[in-house]
Amino acid sequence: MRIIGNDWDEVIGEEFEKPYYKQLRTFLDEEYRNKTIYPIPKYIYTALRLTPYKDTRVVILGQDPYHEPGQAHGLAFSVSKGVQVPPSLQNIYKELHDDLGCTIPNHGFLVDWAKQGVLLLNAVLTVQAHRANSHKGKGWELLTDTIIQKLNEKDDPVVFILWGANARSKKQFITNKNHLILESVHPSPLSAYNGFFGSRPFSKTNDFLISKGYKPIDWQIR
Repeated sequence: MRIIGNDWDEVIGEEFEKPYYKQLRTFLDEEYRNKTIYPIPKYIYTALRLTPYKDTRVVILGQDPYHEPGQAHGLAFSVSKGVQVPPSLQNIYKELHDDLGCTIPNHGFLVDWAKQGVLLLNAVLTVQAHRANSHKGKGWELLTDTIIQKLNEKDDPVVFILWGANARSKKQFITNKNHLILESVHPSPLSAYNGFFGSRPFSKTNDFLISKGYKPIDWQIR
């Protein structure tokens, strides 16, 4: 079954035939018919489409999509150009500036990261308008658990950046000593000052990749 359109279909294709996923699809069909759900269906798997399995070097794991109009487009923490940069991403940019000196851009479109092998994945891939975490426990977590487990199996080093409790719950699936786990509180305004600021995830990621003989990520968003 071709759902993603790249090697992820082979890596996680069996999941799309399992009962939990079929139940999830039935649930989503009903939700999209009767409620406002983000992102629109064609953007649900944007993160996997832009960052193939074989190219994944970094995983930034979020909770669920933005839940206000015009924001969610399938990449965790990202918004399209022309959309106001959300507070969490503003804090990410502030830490990026303090960590690596990157200029803070005037938009929140993170596709440049995705194309370099940064998988911008949410633990849950859909959400009801104005209701954060409204699709929690509907089956998405089983799929994203599998995605993390499959990435854990890679021989090539991967950096897993886990921000917040939802993301950190995936740590149990990352057991391969080839990989690096970086974790902190979520970058939201409610928690950023409790350990996100000053955590330096971007320089730590690049130092690790370089130490393993891999090209660092160009974190500057242009």
